[in-house]
Amino acid sequence: MLSQLRDLDLHLLRLFVTVVASGGFSAAQGELGIGQSTISTQMAKLETRLGFRLCERGKAGFRLTPKGEQVLVAARKLFAAIETFKGEAQGMADKLLGSLTIGLSEALDAQVLERVGAAIARFRQRNQAVQIELLSAMPAELERRLLQDQLHLAIGYFAGTQAALDHQPLFEEQQRLYCGRGHRLFDVASISLEQLQDEDSVHHPYRFIQLDEPWQAATSSARSEQVEGTLAFVLSGAHIGYLPQHIAAPWQARGLLRALLPEQLGFSVQFQLTHHRGRQPSEAQQAFSEDLLSAFTRARAVSG
Repeated sequence: MLSQLRDLDLHLLRLFVTVVASGGFSAAQGELGIGQSTISTQMAKLETRLGFRLCERGKAGFRLTPKGEQVLVAARKLFAAIETFKGEAQGMADKLLGSLTIGLSEALDAQVLERVGAAIARFRQRNQAVQIELLSAMPAELERRLLQDQLHLAIGYFAGTQAALDHQPLFEEQQRLYCGRGHRLFDVASISLEQLQDEDSVHHPYRFIQLDEPWQAATSSARSEQVEGTLAFVLSGAHIGYLPQHIAAPWQARGLLRALLPEQLGFSVQFQLTHHRGRQPSEAQQAFSEDLLSAFTRARAVSG
């Protein structure tokens, strides 16, 4: 009785199918490259494994038993399924599968989003069937999700103090200190650092870059973690605060914002591609990371 299918059984079944296709033991010798006695011995082994006769052989010629006919049909189905599996397995070996969840920092520059889009386009040209999810969040939330395995990758600015996270530089974002129209310094021709000393600024409860800000506020009655909130406070004319240059540019062009000592107080923020170093990245994650880094490298080469 055949209770488990082994490699030997597959070998014997292939021999059986070949014998039937050839029309008998004698005719199968050339196809199989073995003698008739060996074929007979192998067939006997298969019948012993199955527990019943597959064929009648003798002076009357070669003829399948009713059970032999059923085994032939089943064996052909089995080998067809094996070939299908081999083809699908080969396809999977060359194909990226699974899902990717990628976090993006808030209020990214249009050029940055364009590069992310270029990376997605390049990734989609690969042999892949990957579900991609993009979400936007503050750095604190991105970091939390990375540490809790809720994100595969994140693009943002991070302190670099989490040993569990690995960072690769992507691009820099320019920051400037601004005041809004209506602020007492908006129309002052020449501004000094002393004049900024007691100005009410916008406090960022979770901004890694705050220690890098050339100007440190002594007073703050406004609090916002989001860029949009900071912009609203600065536009009010009651507060000054740091904003990404690309966010402030359209408002500055309308005469609603002014950069304060931009050469002296401006600085750049390093944005990074970050993942959890303790988690083995999937093939899809590795490929997308390559495409993303390539998109930003090409962009720097063109701009340079």
